[in-house]
Amino acid sequence: MVNKYYDKDCDLKLLEGKTVAIMGFGSQGHAHALNLKESGVKVVVGLRKDSKSWKVAEDYGLDVYEVKEAAKLADLVMMLVPDEVSADIYNKEVAPYLKDGDTLMYAHGFNVHYNLVNPPEGVDVSMVAPKGPGHTVRSQYQKGNGVPSLVAVYQDKSGKAKDVALAYASALGAGRAGILETTFKEETETDLFGEQAVLCGGITELMIAGFETLVEAGYEPEMAYFECIHEMKLIVDMIVEGGFSNMRNSISNTAEYGDYHAGKKIIGDQTRKAMKDVLEDIRSGEFASDFMREFSSGRKIKFLTTRKRKANHQLEEVGKDLRSMMSWLNK
Repeated sequence: MVNKYYDKDCDLKLLEGKTVAIMGFGSQGHAHALNLKESGVKVVVGLRKDSKSWKVAEDYGLDVYEVKEAAKLADLVMMLVPDEVSADIYNKEVAPYLKDGDTLMYAHGFNVHYNLVNPPEGVDVSMVAPKGPGHTVRSQYQKGNGVPSLVAVYQDKSGKAKDVALAYASALGAGRAGILETTFKEETETDLFGEQAVLCGGITELMIAGFETLVEAGYEPEMAYFECIHEMKLIVDMIVEGGFSNMRNSISNTAEYGDYHAGKKIIGDQTRKAMKDVLEDIRSGEFASDFMREFSSGRKIKFLTTRKRKANHQLEEVGKDLRSMMSWLNK
């Protein structure tokens, strides 16, 4: 049974007198920096000197430094830069300035789990990973709510790594919703699997296959788009709000019967075997190696070519035209 923690289990005093350096100011970076600051934590932001986010962060009233300068000032460094550049930034601009007793923190375990970074023995290494996009982490905090978060410890030199991570999560607002304890291995491997097999890779290929099946059978592309892509959000929203039972209680009897009738035909033994193969690639490190090799090449092996090919699919043009009819989407 997973351990769950709330604000009553967290001690924000553990962050008193500490300087937290947020490396990066993207979706998660801006939310972490602002939420922590408003929770009374001393925050600095580390960015490249030519970063477009520099002035944005300053306009929020944050102190901004180049990454190595922020690392020098910090007692706790939170790495919130893309996975593919995180190790390079850490090795060149953070690691030389870590001191015994410092804390190195991540919001995703990729670089630590796959040994792309090797933290020194004298520091704590932990994770605080909100289970929502940065804009939601920020907006929920401002409303007095929070987004559930994961917390994990990789290296506990001080004996207080978990307590400090819980304090950080609480300062983000996560303690209002719930903080779940995990490991770097579990978070990394389940996150990658979910993205590849279901959330991004699986669901988009399922929608594309449905769209193409109807169009190839002679149905209008607009009808195929509505039925296989547009309405996906309606179904997912019902599931998120109350689970599969809520969704099945909300749809028609025809749709529910069709669910039971066809679901296993679509997602059968072959798909489940493919999912196991995907998971094995993740667990073995093969995916991580492939990913880093792709970005080391300048994304020219398959990333950019695949992006271009996907963007030119017929359903993208059909979808663009249909979305222009829905004024509420523009908001």
